[in-house]
Amino acid sequence: MRAALLQMTSGIDPAANAATIVAAVHEAKAGGADMLFTPEMSGLLDRDRQRAAAHLRSEADDLVLAAVRKAAADAGLWVHIGSLALAGERDDGRLVNRGFVIDDAGAIRARYDKMHLFDVDLATGESWRESAVYAPGERPALARTPWGGVGLSVCYDLRFAALYRALSDGGATILTVPAAFTVPTGQAHWHLLLRARAVESACFVVAAAQWGQHQDGRETYGHSLVIDPWGDVLLDMGEGAGVGFADLDPARTEDVRARVPVLRHRRAIPALESGA
Repeated sequence: MRAALLQMTSGIDPAANAATIVAAVHEAKAGGADMLFTPEMSGLLDRDRQRAAAHLRSEADDLVLAAVRKAAADAGLWVHIGSLALAGERDDGRLVNRGFVIDDAGAIRARYDKMHLFDVDLATGESWRESAVYAPGERPALARTPWGGVGLSVCYDLRFAALYRALSDGGATILTVPAAFTVPTGQAHWHLLLRARAVESACFVVAAAQWGQHQDGRETYGHSLVIDPWGDVLLDMGEGAGVGFADLDPARTEDVRARVPVLRHRRAIPALESGA
Protein backbone atom coordinates (compact mmCIF):
# COMPACT_ATOMS: atom_id res chain seq x y z
CA MET A 1 0.00 0.00 0.00
CA ARG A 2 1.27 3.44 -0.92
CA ALA A 3 -0.05 5.99 1.55
CA ALA A 4 -0.24 9.73 0.93
CA LEU A 5 -0.55 12.10 3.89
CA LEU A 6 -1.86 15.64 3.67
CA GLN A 7 -0.29 18.02 6.19
CA MET A 8 -2.43 21.15 6.11
CA THR A 9 -3.23 24.37 7.95
CA SER A 10 -7.01 24.28 8.06
CA GLY A 11 -8.73 27.62 8.35
CA ILE A 12 -12.15 29.08 9.03
CA ASP A 13 -13.57 28.66 5.50
CA PRO A 14 -14.78 25.12 4.70
CA ALA A 15 -14.80 25.81 0.95
CA ALA A 16 -11.12 26.73 0.99
CA ASN A 17 -10.28 23.67 3.08
CA ALA A 18 -12.27 21.45 0.71
CA ALA A 19 -10.31 22.83 -2.24
CA THR A 20 -7.04 21.99 -0.47
CA ILE A 21 -8.13 18.41 0.14
CA VAL A 22 -9.46 17.91 -3.39
CA ALA A 23 -6.16 19.14 -4.81
CA ALA A 24 -4.35 16.71 -2.49
CA VAL A 25 -6.51 13.83 -3.75
CA HIS A 26 -5.29 14.42 -7.28
CA GLU A 27 -1.69 14.96 -6.17
CA ALA A 28 -1.82 11.71 -4.21
CA LYS A 29 -3.20 9.83 -7.21
CA ALA A 30 -0.52 11.27 -9.47
CA GLY A 31 2.09 10.12 -6.95
CA GLY A 32 0.88 6.53 -7.14
CA ALA A 33 -0.93 6.47 -3.79
CA ASP A 34 -3.65 3.96 -2.97
CA MET A 35 -5.10 6.05 -0.13
CA LEU A 36 -4.89 9.65 1.09
CA PHE A 37 -4.98 10.46 4.82
CA THR A 38 -5.97 13.93 6.08
CA PRO A 39 -5.74 15.48 9.58
CA GLU A 40 -8.27 16.02 12.33
CA MET A 41 -10.66 18.90 11.62
CA SER A 42 -9.83 18.94 7.93
CA GLY A 43 -12.97 20.87 7.06
CA LEU A 44 -12.99 23.65 9.66
CA LEU A 45 -10.68 24.72 12.46
CA ASP A 46 -12.17 27.66 14.35
CA ARG A 47 -12.33 28.13 18.12
CA ASP A 48 -14.72 31.10 17.69
CA ARG A 49 -17.97 29.22 18.29
CA GLN A 50 -20.27 31.92 16.98
CA ARG A 51 -18.34 32.33 13.75
CA ALA A 52 -17.93 28.57 13.28
CA ALA A 53 -21.66 27.94 13.81
CA ALA A 54 -22.45 29.59 10.48
CA HIS A 55 -20.51 26.85 8.68
CA LEU A 56 -21.49 23.76 10.65
CA ARG A 57 -23.72 21.22 8.93
CA SER A 58 -24.95 17.66 9.36
CA GLU A 59 -23.17 14.79 7.65
CA ALA A 60 -25.76 14.78 4.87
CA ASP A 61 -25.22 18.48 4.14
CA ASP A 62 -21.48 18.91 4.78
CA LEU A 63 -19.85 20.46 1.71
CA VAL A 64 -16.35 19.18 2.53
CA LEU A 65 -17.51 15.58 2.81
CA ALA A 66 -19.45 15.88 -0.46
CA ALA A 67 -16.49 17.42 -2.29
CA VAL A 68 -14.05 14.78 -1.07
CA ARG A 69 -16.39 11.90 -1.91
CA LYS A 70 -16.69 13.24 -5.46
CA ALA A 71 -12.93 13.75 -5.76
CA ALA A 72 -12.27 10.21 -4.48
CA ALA A 73 -14.60 8.77 -7.10
CA ASP A 74 -13.19 10.95 -9.88
CA ALA A 75 -9.60 9.99 -9.03
CA GLY A 76 -10.30 6.36 -8.12
CA LEU A 77 -8.58 6.82 -4.75
CA TRP A 78 -9.45 5.78 -1.20
CA VAL A 79 -9.48 8.68 1.28
CA HIS A 80 -9.45 8.79 5.05
CA ILE A 81 -10.84 12.15 6.17
CA GLY A 82 -9.25 12.46 9.60
CA SER A 83 -12.28 14.23 10.98
CA LEU A 84 -14.95 16.85 10.39
CA ALA A 85 -16.98 18.86 12.89
CA LEU A 86 -20.65 18.02 12.32
CA ALA A 87 -23.82 19.51 13.81
CA GLY A 88 -27.48 18.63 14.11
CA GLU A 89 -27.16 15.05 15.34
CA ARG A 90 -27.71 15.40 19.09
CA ASP A 91 -30.56 16.64 21.24
CA ASP A 92 -28.11 18.43 23.57
CA GLY A 93 -26.80 20.56 20.71
CA ARG A 94 -23.21 19.36 20.98
CA LEU A 95 -21.20 18.60 17.87
CA VAL A 96 -19.49 15.36 16.85
CA ASN A 97 -15.88 15.05 15.69
CA ARG A 98 -16.19 12.36 13.02
CA GLY A 99 -13.70 10.63 10.76
CA PHE A 100 -14.58 8.85 7.51
CA VAL A 101 -13.07 6.19 5.29
CA ILE A 102 -14.19 6.69 1.69
CA ASP A 103 -13.52 4.15 -1.04
CA ASP A 104 -12.42 4.71 -4.63
CA ALA A 105 -16.05 4.92 -5.78
CA GLY A 106 -16.85 7.67 -3.27
CA ALA A 107 -18.80 5.44 -0.87
CA ILE A 108 -18.40 5.80 2.90
CA ARG A 109 -16.99 2.54 4.26
CA ALA A 110 -16.55 3.50 7.93
CA ARG A 111 -17.28 6.30 10.40
CA TYR A 112 -15.73 7.03 13.76
CA ASP A 113 -16.61 9.66 16.38
CA LYS A 114 -13.69 10.74 18.59
CA MET A 115 -14.08 8.99 21.94
CA HIS A 116 -11.65 10.90 24.17
CA LEU A 117 -12.08 14.66 24.46
CA PHE A 118 -9.24 17.12 25.03
CA ASP A 119 -10.05 18.84 28.35
CA VAL A 120 -6.66 20.06 29.55
CA ASP A 121 -4.75 22.98 31.07
CA LEU A 122 -1.20 23.29 29.75
CA ALA A 123 1.77 24.94 31.42
CA THR A 124 1.88 27.47 28.57
CA GLY A 125 -1.50 28.84 29.67
CA GLU A 126 -3.44 27.12 26.91
CA SER A 127 -6.74 25.72 28.14
CA TRP A 128 -9.01 23.47 26.08
CA ARG A 129 -12.48 22.09 26.88
CA GLU A 130 -13.64 19.98 23.96
CA SER A 131 -16.42 18.43 26.03
CA ALA A 132 -18.14 21.82 26.23
CA VAL A 133 -18.71 21.69 22.48
CA TYR A 134 -18.37 18.05 21.40
CA ALA A 135 -19.98 14.81 22.51
CA PRO A 136 -17.71 11.77 22.80
CA GLY A 137 -18.09 8.77 20.55
CA GLU A 138 -19.24 5.51 22.08
CA ARG A 139 -17.44 2.77 20.12
CA PRO A 140 -14.30 2.00 18.11
CA ALA A 141 -14.43 1.53 14.35
CA LEU A 142 -12.50 -0.58 11.86
CA ALA A 143 -12.54 -0.13 8.08
CA ARG A 144 -12.03 -3.19 5.89
CA THR A 145 -9.85 -2.19 2.93
CA PRO A 146 -7.94 -4.04 0.20
CA TRP A 147 -4.78 -3.50 2.31
CA GLY A 148 -6.14 -4.84 5.59
CA GLY A 149 -8.05 -3.55 8.57
CA VAL A 150 -7.67 0.18 9.21
CA GLY A 151 -8.36 1.16 12.82
CA LEU A 152 -9.71 4.66 13.35
CA SER A 153 -8.90 7.13 16.10
CA VAL A 154 -8.52 10.90 16.45
CA CYS A 155 -5.80 12.99 18.14
CA TYR A 156 -6.25 12.83 21.96
CA ASP A 157 -7.32 9.18 21.61
CA LEU A 158 -3.59 8.54 21.17
CA ARG A 159 -3.07 8.61 24.95
CA PHE A 160 -5.45 5.73 25.62
CA ALA A 161 -3.78 2.44 24.73
CA ALA A 162 -6.87 0.32 25.37
CA LEU A 163 -8.49 1.70 22.23
CA TYR A 164 -5.61 0.50 20.05
CA ARG A 165 -5.60 -2.88 21.77
CA ALA A 166 -9.28 -3.24 20.83
CA LEU A 167 -8.53 -2.23 17.24
CA SER A 168 -5.60 -4.59 16.80
CA ASP A 169 -7.50 -7.41 18.51
CA GLY A 170 -10.30 -6.71 16.03
CA GLY A 171 -8.05 -7.13 13.01
CA ALA A 172 -6.38 -3.77 12.43
CA THR A 173 -2.97 -3.85 10.78
CA ILE A 174 -2.94 -0.08 10.18
CA LEU A 175 -3.83 2.46 12.88
CA THR A 176 -4.76 6.02 11.95
CA VAL A 177 -4.22 8.98 14.27
CA PRO A 178 -5.25 12.19 12.47
CA ALA A 179 -4.46 15.12 14.73
CA ALA A 180 -4.32 18.83 15.48
CA PHE A 181 -1.73 18.53 18.26
CA THR A 182 -0.68 21.63 20.15
CA VAL A 183 2.98 22.55 19.93
CA PRO A 184 3.82 21.87 23.63
CA THR A 185 2.18 18.43 23.67
CA GLY A 186 3.55 17.64 20.23
CA GLN A 187 7.11 18.40 21.24
CA ALA A 188 6.79 16.29 24.38
CA HIS A 189 4.68 13.32 23.35
CA TRP A 190 3.81 13.03 19.62
CA HIS A 191 6.66 10.82 18.40
CA LEU A 192 6.87 8.93 21.69
CA LEU A 193 3.21 7.90 21.84
CA LEU A 194 2.84 7.11 18.15
CA ARG A 195 5.85 4.80 18.20
CA ALA A 196 4.52 3.12 21.34
CA ARG A 197 1.13 2.49 19.70
CA ALA A 198 2.88 0.95 16.69
CA VAL A 199 5.10 -1.32 18.77
CA GLU A 200 2.54 -2.53 21.29
CA SER A 201 0.03 -3.35 18.51
CA ALA A 202 2.55 -4.50 15.87
CA CYS A 203 0.74 -2.25 13.40
CA PHE A 204 1.62 0.47 10.97
CA VAL A 205 0.60 3.89 12.29
CA VAL A 206 -0.44 6.65 9.89
CA ALA A 207 -0.80 10.05 11.54
CA ALA A 208 -1.69 13.01 9.32
CA ALA A 209 -1.42 16.28 11.23
CA GLN A 210 -2.33 19.93 11.16
CA TRP A 211 0.60 22.34 11.06
CA GLY A 212 1.33 26.01 11.62
CA GLN A 213 -0.44 29.25 12.54
CA HIS A 214 -4.19 29.00 11.98
CA GLN A 215 -6.68 31.75 11.27
CA ASP A 216 -8.34 31.28 14.65
CA GLY A 217 -5.06 32.00 16.46
CA ARG A 218 -3.96 28.50 17.43
CA GLU A 219 -0.68 26.87 16.46
CA THR A 220 -0.31 23.18 15.67
CA TYR A 221 2.73 20.92 15.69
CA GLY A 222 2.84 19.20 12.29
CA HIS A 223 5.26 16.27 11.91
CA SER A 224 2.83 13.96 10.14
CA LEU A 225 4.25 10.48 10.64
CA VAL A 226 4.18 6.98 9.25
CA ILE A 227 5.64 4.34 11.58
CA ASP A 228 6.13 0.64 10.91
CA PRO A 229 5.22 -2.21 13.30
CA TRP A 230 8.77 -2.31 14.72
CA GLY A 231 8.59 1.37 15.62
CA ASP A 232 10.75 2.65 12.77
CA VAL A 233 9.74 6.05 11.35
CA LEU A 234 9.12 5.76 7.61
CA LEU A 235 7.99 9.35 7.09
CA ASP A 236 8.25 12.53 9.17
CA MET A 237 6.91 15.58 7.33
CA GLY A 238 8.30 18.03 9.85
CA GLU A 239 7.01 21.57 9.35
CA GLY A 240 5.17 22.98 6.36
CA ALA A 241 2.05 22.07 4.42
CA GLY A 242 2.03 19.53 1.62
CA VAL A 243 1.61 15.89 0.61
CA GLY A 244 4.04 13.16 1.67
CA PHE A 245 4.26 9.49 0.68
CA ALA A 246 5.21 6.23 2.37
CA ASP A 247 5.01 2.58 1.33
CA LEU A 248 3.47 0.07 3.76
CA ASP A 249 4.48 -3.56 3.18
CA PRO A 250 2.12 -6.12 4.77
CA ALA A 251 5.02 -8.57 4.97
CA ARG A 252 6.63 -6.28 7.55
CA THR A 253 3.63 -6.73 9.85
CA GLU A 254 3.72 -10.49 9.43
CA ASP A 255 7.45 -10.60 10.16
CA VAL A 256 7.22 -8.46 13.32
CA ARG A 257 4.22 -10.37 14.65
CA ALA A 258 6.00 -13.67 14.04
CA ARG A 259 9.16 -12.57 15.86
CA VAL A 260 7.47 -10.82 18.79
CA PRO A 261 3.89 -12.17 18.89
CA VAL A 262 2.45 -9.57 21.25
CA LEU A 263 -1.13 -10.07 20.09
CA ARG A 264 -1.02 -13.80 20.90
CA HIS A 265 0.65 -13.11 24.24
CA ARG A 266 -2.01 -10.69 25.48
CA ARG A 267 -3.91 -11.74 28.56
CA ALA A 268 -6.99 -10.36 30.24
CA ILE A 269 -5.88 -8.30 33.24
CA PRO A 270 -8.07 -8.74 36.33
CA ALA A 271 -8.93 -5.77 38.50
CA LEU A 272 -6.74 -5.13 41.52
CA GLU A 273 -8.06 -6.55 44.73
CA SER A 274 -8.97 -4.09 47.42
CA GLY A 275 -5.88 -3.14 49.42
CA ALA A 276 -3.45 -4.46 46.82
